This record gives sequence, C-alpha cells and structure tokens, in this order.
Amino acid sequence: MSIYRIGIDVGGTHTDAVLLDENNQVIAETKAATSADVSTGIFHAMKAVIQQGQVPRNQIKYAMLGTTHCTNAIVERKRLNEIAVIRIGAPATLAVKPLIGVPDDLREKLGQYVYIVRGGHEFDGREITKLDETDLYRIAYEIKGKVNSVAVTSVFSPVSRGHEARAAEILQEVLGEHIPVSLSSEIGSVGLLERENATILNAAVVNVAKTTADGFIEALKNEGIEARVFFGQNDGTLMSVEYAVKYPIFTIACGPTNSLRGASYLSNTSDAIVVDVGGTTTDIGVLIHSFPRESSLAVEIGGARTNFRMPDLISIGLGGGTIIRVGEDGAFTIGPDSVGYQLPEKGLIFGGDTLTATDVAVGLGKVQLGDPAKVAHLDKSVLEKVYAELVNHVEQAIDKMKTSAAPVPVILVGGGSILLPDELKGASEVIRPNYFGVANAIGAAISQVSGQVERVYSLQELGREKALEMAKQEARNEAIKAGADPDQLVVVDIEDVPLAYLPGNATRIRVKAAGALAKVEETEVV
Repeated sequence: MSIYRIGIDVGGTHTDAVLLDENNQVIAETKAATSADVSTGIFHAMKAVIQQGQVPRNQIKYAMLGTTHCTNAIVERKRLNEIAVIRIGAPATLAVKPLIGVPDDLREKLGQYVYIVRGGHEFDGREITKLDETDLYRIAYEIKGKVNSVAVTSVFSPVSRGHEARAAEILQEVLGEHIPVSLSSEIGSVGLLERENATILNAAVVNVAKTTADGFIEALKNEGIEARVFFGQNDGTLMSVEYAVKYPIFTIACGPTNSLRGASYLSNTSDAIVVDVGGTTTDIGVLIHSFPRESSLAVEIGGARTNFRMPDLISIGLGGGTIIRVGEDGAFTIGPDSVGYQLPEKGLIFGGDTLTATDVAVGLGKVQLGDPAKVAHLDKSVLEKVYAELVNHVEQAIDKMKTSAAPVPVILVGGGSILLPDELKGASEVIRPNYFGVANAIGAAISQVSGQVERVYSLQELGREKALEMAKQEARNEAIKAGADPDQLVVVDIEDVPLAYLPGNATRIRVKAAGALAKVEETEVV
C-alpha cells in the first residue's frame, strides 16, 4: 500500500499545502489565503489539496504543519496562558528581577505571579545554596487554581538540572500532572535572563499549541484521515505533537526554515543561500549541509530578548504585494507595507488601484500575470528604476549573509520569487527549482526529526571524549522523543567552544542528531 503525506506551511500572505507520495514526489499543490485566525486558512488549504490529490484517504499517514500560531499569540499578546514564573537563584540573583527589559504590556500579562527561591548552581555544577523546597511547596499551594502553566529557571541549569527537576516534581505533586511545567534547561542555553525569557514565553503559549494541534487533528479526522501529526521546528526539522505542546517555542520562525529545507530538497543543493520571496516579506537564509545556519546572537521575540536556538535570517519588507509609491517628479518609495493576500483585488493588473512590486515586473514584461494592459500607461523608465532598486535590496541582503566575497549558489523560492531575475550579483548561479512556489510546504513534508542539546561541561572532570559522547547520546534521546526512528539517527552537527573565562577547562558543546520519521504501521492512528 502506498503511503502519502501532507505538508502545510502558514505564511503571512498564503497558506501553502502539498500532497507527496512515499518517494516525496508532488501529487498535488495549492495556495490559500492566510486567514486572520490562521486556522481557517489551514483547513481550506488542506481540504483543497486532498480533493485535488484524489488518493485514498486511508493511505495518508503523515501530516506536517508549519504554523505561525505561537508567534502571533506572543506578538499580539492574545490567547496566552496564565503563568507563574519561578527563578531558582536567591540570594545570588536578587538584584535583577525576572522579566526585566520585557515590554510593559507583555510583563503585565505574564508577570502576575513571579517568585525567586533559594538555590542554583555554579558553572561547574556545585550548588550555590541548597534548594528551598519548603518555599517551593508554599508557592505551589499559593498559585494552585490561579495558573495553568509554570516557567522554572535555575542558575546554570544547562550544567546541572537537579534543582529544576526537583522543582517540577514538587509543582506537579501539588498542582497536578495536567499543569505543564517548562524547564529552562530544556529550552535555552547559557545566559540566565535570556534563557528565562525563552522559558516564560514557552510556558505562555502551551495552550495555543495544544489548541492548534487538536484543531488540526480534528480537521484531518473530519476529512476521513487518520494520520500521525508533526509540527515544524525552527531548525528545519519536525517534532511530534506531544513534543510540540511541551516545547511550542520551537515552532517560532519554522516557516522560513521550512522554505530552506524545501529549497535544498528541490534543488538537490546542500550549501547555498536561499531567497524566499512571499507576498509581504523576503527572507534570506543560509543552508549548511542542507540545514539552516543558526544564529549566534540573542533574538527578540515580541520584544523579549531570548537565547534559544533560532535560524540566522534577514527579513526585508519586499514581496509580491509590496506597495510602490511614485511621486510626480518620478521619485519613489518601496514598501515596507504590502497589500499581502489582497494582491488579487488591489494590484493594478487585477483591476485594483494600488501599484505593487508585481505590477512593476508585469509592466516591464518580466512576468506574465494578470492583465498587462492595466499597467501599459506607466512610465517604463520609472519602472526600470524601481525594479533595479528592488533587485538591489535583495542583492544587498544576500551580501550580508555571506561569510566571504566569493560567489555562492542562490536558490529562489516562494511565490514572489518570479519577480527576481535569473542573474544576481554575488551569486555563482541562480537556481529556481520546480515547485518553487510551495517550497515551504514541501520542506515541512520532507523534513527529518531532530534533537539538540547544548550544555557546558567541565573537561577537568569528564575529559573531552566522554563529554562529547554524553552530548551525542542526549541529542539522540531528544530526537527519539520528538518522533525519530532510532535506527536511522545520525549526528549532523557538533560545535565545541572552549569557555576561556571560566575555570576548570569548561567548554560549551552543542550537538544535533537527526533522522527519518519513525515508521508508521498500517493500523496506527493519531
């Protein structure tokens, strides 16, 4: 029996969906307008691609979703959990309270129940002071019935997780197993405040992730499909529903990484720069061994500074729906605002009244779309200048992402990439693969499952080889928990950075393991 999979990715303008066979060949593809509530657009895209594919529904065994639900919830400050924030770090960290530097409106939402208890560790795993379990029990009874999610952060927990683990045991003993507890050692890396912020945001979007997952599974069942569901992660891999509900923060920025993975697969290229042009923005990222390059910088999400893993991306306000304004003297501005999903109504070539980047490309004969007669009256010399500036914006962004002046392959994907020419400065070649318009959904569908660990180890105690082996095994275990086949796991990335400013020959080790999805049995359902 053939086994099929659905891949869906939510963008700012369109929600793309594809149906692939067991050889990852495209059977059907579609684009639907991204809806304000996100979910409606997902359901429309899913329904359309299933009907178009005309394959037996009982043979669709996998469904992958890359979604912006959690990002939107944080940015809009909506649908967030009622959370408690517990830091294990008194008396060492009392000078700087949790949520310092977070925007006032977000702090107001998430800072109702904030506590600092005694405990925490040094960088080498030694206790700063004993964990105050009595205080934790007091806090647990105080917040019982008032919160539905808890964020726990301990000093240097990436080195020693004992205090966080014990805190979780106490909280769930009092609050119940149904109350999720997010632990910073499982989310962020070294750097207390940024790791704490990432953990707080994770705790705040647990319900959003669960509601999204339940809705997606229910929608599949309504279509007569019993499939295993996976969510896209922001490192270009997948995770199971259970894993996604525990670590929803990892879905943030999964859209661009899906595009990078799809671009790599469609072009059969492992190292390149990917330019993903949508209706509203253009995202530029870098492929290294077929996976997105990760950012080494702290990243702001909804105004909160965090340090959990994120892809290294540049986003510019340029897409198919970008609004172009031309003055009487021929001076012009490009965006950054866009008509977005309303392009088929507002673009000049479709009978609308707004000049967009797509209209410019059509007016110059570079793209065949809509009614070219609607833009025939525009001054070609002005359009040429606008187009040159559009391309220049992209070329400058590509240059910023390069680590040397040498030309590199550039892969163009996304529906808006039809706007760009076949030659770009700084590119050794420009690749526009088949199905480039739905590369993001394909990336979601074909991705592997991964696990990653990032810890500080004291080589004085363990030795380098033992520390590396421990990190590799932890990464493999994380991948298996996320839904990977244990027999097909490989370590795809190792980073070992000595920390000269710490005593004890300390080093930070980051390991990622990835592998194919665990095989689904013909009788297995969600």
